[in-house]
Amino acid sequence: MKAFDFINTNYDRGLTVVLDKGLPLKYFKDYLRFCGEYIDYIKFGWGTSAVIDRDIVKEKIEISKDYNIKVYPGGTLFEYCYFKGKFEEFLNECNSLGFEVLEVSDGSINLDIDERKNIIERVKEEFEVLTEVGKKNPKKDAKLTIKDRIELIKSDLSAGAKYVILEGRESGKGIGIYDKNGNVKNDELNEIIKNVDIDKLIFEAPQKSQQAQFILKFGSSVNLGNIPYDEVISLETLRRGLRGDTFGII
Repeated sequence: MKAFDFINTNYDRGLTVVLDKGLPLKYFKDYLRFCGEYIDYIKFGWGTSAVIDRDIVKEKIEISKDYNIKVYPGGTLFEYCYFKGKFEEFLNECNSLGFEVLEVSDGSINLDIDERKNIIERVKEEFEVLTEVGKKNPKKDAKLTIKDRIELIKSDLSAGAKYVILEGRESGKGIGIYDKNGNVKNDELNEIIKNVDIDKLIFEAPQKSQQAQFILKFGSSVNLGNIPYDEVISLETLRRGLRGDTFGII
């Protein structure tokens, strides 16, 4: 039973996707015991999986399954292996380690829309597929128009992606739908939402102000990603209206 259980209520909670930058196994176990019920996906960021002992990677994946959490390697690792001509080896290793979800992206490489579609269709035979739209380099990302982003989102979903992540990086500043100060570009966001089912989108929102803005705009069921471990409980209080920024939303 939770403390103050008399105020707890069932509600439609959106997805919470946590960014794991290499949390040690002991802390990982303790943290999931503490708040694993509020996490839906954990992304082992960029190429961190490749510099950690594979037995530890496997154990973290298995522990996550006990909490019904799906784990996947960062899209940058997929991109690196694909760029190096090691795509099949990448898929085999992901299978062997126990990953059931993969992220397809081209944040650091270039894939035309047909090649991207073919990869998604290939991967979805073995894994649940998430994709990411946006570039890691802010100057390159700025060249993507809203029309470009919408076209990619629609193509990814049509090809079989379960969700599409909108790039926000760790900073949440000067990239994607965020200006240089981390404020949401509402005109661009609204244009995307007019054309795409919001339930199929995951917004990378590493900053508390961004999380609050999405919750106030779309409700507690909005899907949010790039959440640091130490922000999971904080985010849950935002979703429940137990923090001043979203007070009383439920």
